[in-house]
Amino acid sequence: MIETGFLITAFATLFVVIDPPGLVPMFIALTRGMSVEQRRAMALRACTIAAVLLTLFAIAGEAILGFVGISMSAFRIAGGLLLFLTALDMLFERRTQRREGQQAEPDHDPSVFPLATPLIAGPGAIATMILLVGQTGSTWAGTGVVVGLMLAMLLTTYLFLLASPPIERALGRTGTIVITRLLGMLLAALSVQFVIDGVKGTGLI
Repeated sequence: MIETGFLITAFATLFVVIDPPGLVPMFIALTRGMSVEQRRAMALRACTIAAVLLTLFAIAGEAILGFVGISMSAFRIAGGLLLFLTALDMLFERRTQRREGQQAEPDHDPSVFPLATPLIAGPGAIATMILLVGQTGSTWAGTGVVVGLMLAMLLTTYLFLLASPPIERALGRTGTIVITRLLGMLLAALSVQFVIDGVKGTGLI
């Protein structure tokens, strides 16, 4: 039985890692000049591709780790450290600057790159999916719950992308920075918890 506390923590972790509010300025920049219908299609395609990638790693991620000889405890520690670096980027605005620097080529469909990956289904999101599935005991029921939460998160992301123009106007650059830094603080705390859980799994403490 999956506890309610886990569901809340898992959804919050996915929210701060994928960071839908932080995707809004990038989505607007990549789709500038497109019609509403084109933006909707672009957002749907990006979220669908990201969902396929993250589901793949949720189902087969631990098997891939086992094949290369990496324990789940070791991956929890490595994933926690990776998420902590992502949190530092959010806190010091380096993530926003890097996203703004990833411009699409002329006539290039940005829904696959850079929207679907690495902006939505990036290393942090992939690591989070594997870690969350590991916390459920890697059962099919647990994996289904994590995938369901991820799909709900991507639906939230899709809605943010559709509403990107009014959201950007309402928040402004300052508002976006404030939200990103608050999410960065939360992600830093969650990443430390992943490391603690990983160390406990090794039996060192």
